[in-house]
Amino acid sequence: MNRCWILIGMMGAGKSSIGRSLSEASGRDFLDTDAMLQQRLGRPISQIFQIYGEVAFRDHESNLLKSIEPGPSVVSTGGGIILREDNWEEFKRLGLTIFLDASIETLIERLSVSKKKRPLLQTENWEERTKEILDSRLHLYRQADIRVSVDEIDLSNGADLVLSAIMEYESHANSA
Repeated sequence: MNRCWILIGMMGAGKSSIGRSLSEASGRDFLDTDAMLQQRLGRPISQIFQIYGEVAFRDHESNLLKSIEPGPSVVSTGGGIILREDNWEEFKRLGLTIFLDASIETLIERLSVSKKKRPLLQTENWEERTKEILDSRLHLYRQADIRVSVDEIDLSNGADLVLSAIMEYESHANSA
């Protein structure tokens, strides 16, 4: 139980919300890489993108991931953290990856009511941009150890679904 549970998925999939609930339900620490980056750099994510650009943001994100120690924690990641191959090595070092799989319809619905400013969606046709980003990343997200569909759930009970999937995965791994 000393391995991290790492939540990956698109912006709007519920990584932070489900991550906090999962942390509470399991008694694990909660780490949010975006919040940690904001604290480390003293700026909101949108400003980091605007001032330094996406490449510098991804560099900071990768360095932060390397600084996390394996342990009993839930790690909520930024949606693009999966873009760098080296980060997948870090995921393996840390623990178990869980892909919160949301359809484009679910993502657009959630993002349309979200208060968070998403730097990659600061465009007129943000719905189409969301679809493009999802299409380009889906094959990477699918490399996760576990996939949990979050379309038909309320984010408040998503932790139960993820916890069940982790328990099932670990029981299969232990019996193999």
